[in-house]
Amino acid sequence: MKKTLVVKKSWCKKCGICVEFCPVKILELKEDSISVTSPSKCIGCGQCEQRCPDYAIYLKKSE
Repeated sequence: MKKTLVVKKSWCKKCGICVEFCPVKILELKEDSISVTSPSKCIGCGQCEQRCPDYAIYLKKSE
């Protein structure tokens, strides 16, 4: 099942932990929050979700 990466910008404190742990480097730290630069390249590993201390990024099951 395909998963979609979701960023809750209002929860993001811009710590950059998810950016550092992303093995395919598709996350970028912007002024207002984290940005997903290439959603189609996400491998769904969940490292960003596991490492985010604010629960601001997660993988949502797509149909």
